[in-house]
Amino acid sequence: MLSQACKYAIRALLYLGVESDVDNKIGSQKIAEELEVPKPFLAQLLRNLATMKMISSTKGPGGGFYLDESNLQKNIWDVIEIIDGPQKFDECYLGLQKCDDVHPCPVHHLHSPFKKQIISDFKEKTISDYIDEIKTNGTLLSLKHLGI
Repeated sequence: MLSQACKYAIRALLYLGVESDVDNKIGSQKIAEELEVPKPFLAQLLRNLATMKMISSTKGPGGGFYLDESNLQKNIWDVIEIIDGPQKFDECYLGLQKCDDVHPCPVHHLHSPFKKQIISDFKEKTISDYIDEIKTNGTLLSLKHLGI
């Protein structure tokens, strides 16, 4: 459903939420290594997110990417709109050109409630909420340290 770019951007944003702050900025190379994603691609995504004020950055010695309080109050839906656009969630699960409640595909009734719930969560929960859940539940952003 989400593009690879959007998935990388969300993972990087959440990684920054867990690992960075104003006093601990992280470079794109370290983020790419930790998340096991292509560095040039991730670097461009991070620059785009910084331009759109989803994440913060500073240049020069001691510079890098981080999340400040205003970044933490944004939500995942903001990232999806920047990277993929909101129309990504209008696509039919089976790939039909037209699929909605009026003209449903064979699995629309299964997919639609899930889609509505995830959109609601992406719009309502802040980045800070997700960070708290990651820290509390021990969910993973990378499998690198598991040796998988």
